[in-house]
Amino acid sequence: QVQLVESGGGLVQPGGSLRLSCVATGFTFSPYAMSWYRQAPGKERELVARISSDGGSTNYAESVQGRFTISRDNTKNTVALQLNNLKAEDTAVYYCNLRRVGRDYWGQGTQVTVSS
Repeated sequence: QVQLVESGGGLVQPGGSLRLSCVATGFTFSPYAMSWYRQAPGKERELVARISSDGGSTNYAESVQGRFTISRDNTKNTVALQLNNLKAEDTAVYYCNLRRVGRDYWGQGTQVTVSS
């Protein structure tokens, strides 16, 4: 079965960086676009970044454009999100997402807290 396991979250000061990773198992990884979402307390889950199946195309939420970078390694079935110049408003649980045949699959999430 599909499994998505995120890691790499933590507590970081404003202006700091983190690298999130998602390991995907249970399906053939390379044909599918992958995404990162986040959900802050009291807010709806929002799309942060998406990457095409071959990694050649990426899209970002306006709020993270120029600060976050999504990447993938189809040989290792992983998708990563590099978070730079973090701000307090980036505090959220970050989720790895696969959409396949109209169904969404989610990992358990990894907490990112930006605070001084």
